[in-house]
Amino acid sequence: MFRSLLAATTCLAVLVQPAAAFPSPGGPVQDGGQAIRPGQTVQGELRQGDATLDSGEFTDTWTLRVRAGETYEVSLSAAAFDPYLMVRGPGGLSEDNDDDPAARGSRDSRIRFTAPAAGEVEIDATSYEPGETGAYRLTLSAIGGGAARAEAADPSGTLAVGRTVGGSLASGDEQLATGEFIDTWTLRGRRGQQLDIRLTSTDFDPYLMVRGPGDFSSDNDDDAGVEDSRNSRLLVTLPADGEYQISATSYEPKESGAYRLAVLDGAGVSAPRPPSEAPSSRAAGGGDVVIGESVSGALAGGDDTLDTGEYVDSYRFSGRRGQRVAVNLTSSAFDAYTMVITPSGEQFDNDDGEDGTDSRQVLVLPEDGAYEVQVTSFRPGETGSYRFSVETAGEPPRQAAVAGGARVFALMIGVSDYPDDVGDLEFTDEDARKLAETLQRDGSLNEASVVLTNAEATVASVRAAFARVASQAGPDDMFLFFFSGHGGQEPTPVTGLEPDGKAETLVLTDGEITDAELGRLFASLDTRLALLVVDACFSGGFARNVVDRPGVMGVFSSKEDLTSAVADKFQAGGYLSHFVRAGMSGEADGDGDRLVTAGELATFLRRQFRVEVEDVQAETQDGQRNYQNLVIDRGGVQVDDVIVRLPASGASGGQ
Repeated sequence: MFRSLLAATTCLAVLVQPAAAFPSPGGPVQDGGQAIRPGQTVQGELRQGDATLDSGEFTDTWTLRVRAGETYEVSLSAAAFDPYLMVRGPGGLSEDNDDDPAARGSRDSRIRFTAPAAGEVEIDATSYEPGETGAYRLTLSAIGGGAARAEAADPSGTLAVGRTVGGSLASGDEQLATGEFIDTWTLRGRRGQQLDIRLTSTDFDPYLMVRGPGDFSSDNDDDAGVEDSRNSRLLVTLPADGEYQISATSYEPKESGAYRLAVLDGAGVSAPRPPSEAPSSRAAGGGDVVIGESVSGALAGGDDTLDTGEYVDSYRFSGRRGQRVAVNLTSSAFDAYTMVITPSGEQFDNDDGEDGTDSRQVLVLPEDGAYEVQVTSFRPGETGSYRFSVETAGEPPRQAAVAGGARVFALMIGVSDYPDDVGDLEFTDEDARKLAETLQRDGSLNEASVVLTNAEATVASVRAAFARVASQAGPDDMFLFFFSGHGGQEPTPVTGLEPDGKAETLVLTDGEITDAELGRLFASLDTRLALLVVDACFSGGFARNVVDRPGVMGVFSSKEDLTSAVADKFQAGGYLSHFVRAGMSGEADGDGDRLVTAGELATFLRRQFRVEVEDVQAETQDGQRNYQNLVIDRGGVQVDDVIVRLPASGASGGQ
């Protein structure tokens, strides 16, 4: 049973029409670098002498002034080359597109985006392959939205970042159990997304509530940053991808009247502090400190106390997501204990440092904003002097020793076009090409790497390419073997490695490579780390044969007796292929330190599979039905071992 058999209902043939001649321009050809307005179509041309991306593609850059919350759609069409669009702008806006997802078989490119912040957006019209030239047409449309005005909206509708809505609490609305009227909207959020949510009214005392995945819950009565304000404000960092309910209600039952609700980008916004708490430079016994500063203080009778009776001094510092800091507390008078509280309320505790009584926490800050450190003791009632500091911390030796740059030596295989006796697959060849493109764009892919697709992917060529790439990868490098295509099973004697009496295979265009042979190939590696990614039916069976030595990690799209499905919704051959590419490009970098570790990649993949693949059906060779399940085996690879070191933010080139 191959993957195409399970996905037969979605694997439809696509007839690609030959490209027609590019329509004659309705106006003069314009160069990039000019402004474009919504409702405008411009004619341009990629040509020798244009600016180029780091990866060699010619590009024209157009500029657009946007308002926060406005939605735009930009499309790029050409007959002479394969169009590729990139959109970059304020508030972290970053969108790329190769092929229009709504026009299967089309090479044209289209992006719809909502501006997270006001400012100037750059639209790059470029090509999929380096050196391509020719005429193109670029069209820009405004879809709507906008935070500059409040919209009358149905409280059962959806919200987007940058949107302000107007509403009213009134008799007949839904009510809380305590009698308050309530309006609720839905917002689709991303893990780590920071929101600044504001509810204002002159008719009643506003109260905000946010609920979301994993029992996430956050409420606010009054904006702490405005003295005597009754308006409500929440700064939240979303813990997971999914739908969040944002509710506007009142502090007292039966209050009614008009209100405005705004959902803004909260990235970099510090938590509001009451005006009465004007920040001090620093002070013994609590206050503001900066990273790199050390202060002296003392726990004493009369200090604030925790609920459990320990005296406590509180300090605050501002940090950025991805910063590594060390929080240190030393004392000869008491057993030191620190608690670090993030802007979104997550808490990290530490009792003992290296000597057993001092406290030291080394953290990668998970978000931008103001952090609180509670300096206290292990036992109630302890007092005495201490020394407290927050300092920049270096990477652990295992991570610091990992070089950046083109250190990924990869063999990437994708097969869509099979011989007549084996069904074709959609997008699996593109899985390999797009992974290579992503790693190359980020500067991670070594030039010795090889991509084999369709007729190129023979048994002999895979063996030869593996040997060639492996011979050039050294002990400081990472080796990646990626396969997207059909997976098979064949009878074999029952052993400890094959308790079900079936060997798993990678199905190539002229034969198959077994799990045992792939294990022997991996045994020839002399690299820092090796990652095996197989997106194919029955792929979990490769784990026992390959992940059996130090430094090898395996990621597989399904259990060894179950099929895998084509990920049509992502225009990918498989869900694992799509998510591995996203994870290795930086989406798996959960703490923002520009390192994707084995633990982070595993966590990211499990989270994506839980959201997107939970109900995808699979079956065994003899027709027993179940669901597709991700298999990850880290073997001897540790959680903090680095899969890939990403370039510094903003330093990547290419598409």
